[in-house]
Amino acid sequence: MLFVRHATTPGMRAARFPGDEDADAAGLAKAASLRFTTTSLVWAAPGKAARQTARAMGLHARRATALREADCGRWRGLAYDQVAQEEPQALMSWLTDPAAAPHGGESLAAHASRVAGWLDSVRDEPEQVAVCDAGTIRAALGHALGADPLSTARIDLAPLSITGLTVTRSGWRIAYVNRRL
Repeated sequence: MLFVRHATTPGMRAARFPGDEDADAAGLAKAASLRFTTTSLVWAAPGKAARQTARAMGLHARRATALREADCGRWRGLAYDQVAQEEPQALMSWLTDPAAAPHGGESLAAHASRVAGWLDSVRDEPEQVAVCDAGTIRAALGHALGADPLSTARIDLAPLSITGLTVTRSGWRIAYVNRRL
């Protein structure tokens, strides 16, 4: 299973909580230069940037709702610094408690559970590609490692990087993380 982090967005560049925005022109141009062909089944998160990245790379992707980024509720699109200034206790709760969703969206634990369920549902056909955002890839890594979402939040994933997982009888294993195309 290959996970491709989608191309950059204006929100990523401005350090904002994820929203459903277009990938920026520079990110899509880079994605187009990284085109690869595959006979594998390709999935894309429902967000615009993931679907645009897959198309730019020449991949014909099926939409996978389970691969969407965690819903940040009322923080969607806001700058991290703004939330830290206006809601420091709520942000601290979200950063320290995987079950917390002070923004009214989805907790990191719920997001991780959703991604783990999807990953296990496709384990019989591990030769697949999924284009999505970093949080979803971190959740997949957490499932493979048996790690909680707070631990995997420490993993940096560059735009357009690839993370590879392999499946065994006992579960998922990590082949590599954050590899450049």
